[in-house]
Amino acid sequence: MTSTSSPLDLGSLPDLVGYNLRMAQVMVFKDFDRELSDLDITPAIFGVLEILRQNQGLTQTRLAQAIGLDRSSLVPLLDKLEKRKVLEREASTKDRRSNYLHLTDEGEQLLVEVERRVRLHEKRILTRLTKSETRQLIQLLMKLAKNDV
Repeated sequence: MTSTSSPLDLGSLPDLVGYNLRMAQVMVFKDFDRELSDLDITPAIFGVLEILRQNQGLTQTRLAQAIGLDRSSLVPLLDKLEKRKVLEREASTKDRRSNYLHLTDEGEQLLVEVERRVRLHEKRILTRLTKSETRQLIQLLMKLAKNDV
């Protein structure tokens, strides 16, 4: 029986990329939540807002692909944002199944505050890394994300 105060033997987990990515993600998401929960902003919502700001009129399908969500997960998130009046859906005149998405003025204003706080969050979570290490980490994560498995 292992005491609650003695270190756990994690076996091979510390040598696995997936385990370390998950542990880093848990830390990052906890800090993100601490910084932005009062605005009811999650990492997925921030991703949606930022992508829409840069790509007004994007379809729901393209947005889902860009943030790695399936359409069935994206629709409730968009419903929530539409209810908050931070985005609007515009029905396509060519394809009744498609909607074009636009940030509202309220969404643009919200994003200004969210980005300010995201910068604080990023600064905090990266305190142990140099600028060079941060760039390298981002490059390596992007490289991993391009793997087709």
